[in-house]
Amino acid sequence: MRGYYTRACNFYFGKQSKYLVNKNKSIPLHQIKEVSFDHVEIFTRKSKKRISINQIKQLPKKLKKKINADINRIKSKKKNFSNFNFKKIPNILGVLNITPDSFSDGGKFNKKSKGISHAINLYNNGASMVDVGGESTRPGSSSVNEKQEWNRINKILKLIVKKIPISLDTRKSRIMENGIRMGVKLINDVSGLNYDPETINILKKYKIPFVIQHSVGTPENMQKNPKYKNELLDIYDYFEDKIKLIRSKGIKHNNIILDPGIGFGKNLKHNMNLIRGISIFHSLGFPILVGNSRKRFIKDISKKNDSNTRIGGTMASSIFLMMQGIQILRIHDVNEVMQGIKVFNQIIKN
Repeated sequence: MRGYYTRACNFYFGKQSKYLVNKNKSIPLHQIKEVSFDHVEIFTRKSKKRISINQIKQLPKKLKKKINADINRIKSKKKNFSNFNFKKIPNILGVLNITPDSFSDGGKFNKKSKGISHAINLYNNGASMVDVGGESTRPGSSSVNEKQEWNRINKILKLIVKKIPISLDTRKSRIMENGIRMGVKLINDVSGLNYDPETINILKKYKIPFVIQHSVGTPENMQKNPKYKNELLDIYDYFEDKIKLIRSKGIKHNNIILDPGIGFGKNLKHNMNLIRGISIFHSLGFPILVGNSRKRFIKDISKKNDSNTRIGGTMASSIFLMMQGIQILRIHDVNEVMQGIKVFNQIIKN
């Protein structure tokens, strides 16, 4: 467990950000001059303190060394992989659930023609990749056996994997291997590599990029009174420990994405605190993915204004996450969110 944690905050964008970076008044996120920050929040398990980047030099020697090491990871340039362009923020990972029971779009795209058409539309509307899944992991869902999951996605994968970049959303190592051999470019395991003990061996064998997501328990039980000492710092420690584990298993590449797992073993308070403090994960040095699209927290907050698509809540949280420098958003409604991002970028351009 760490003693101190560093969260970049007070972000700037566009022309203002470039001006401040050129004047050495703000620090560019991952060497992107259009996104920068000029304050950090220093956390312990008992306290937090916000200071400007100019005040770091006044810190005690040992703490200053620790904070500067975190800042070096925050500002380090990210290499592109899996069709993601980390010179821009955010990238969009489109969602294609080929299931009868996913929480939002179950049954809509599990026929071959509809699934293929939707995947191509997601990509054409601005998704960098499309995340294909054949097993629902919504709260309360039951596990699907390997054969059934593969049968759901096999034909669609064959027809689209050579046409558009595909991420595979699965917890099962044999399905991962089948997908990798077909040509998928990213593995997205919502269990944080915990569900199948063979997963790490498959990731090591093929040296494929992958997502580490934080979750608690299984979809069947993860929402039954989840508890944390401090959700932000507990999940940070989880990621640090997981990175140490995969390094010890021989995975040396840095093509890794971290996902704090909104809604996976978290109540409304946990989800809101995670989104508010999301930029703390930049100091781990890896791109961050957030699945905020159509999630239950939108319903919990909006109550009578809730809708099936939850576009308003998805858009509001997406812009906030973008303003915290989040590199990847996992999104159902790609066209609508891309429209919002384009408008935001035009507003801050001058």
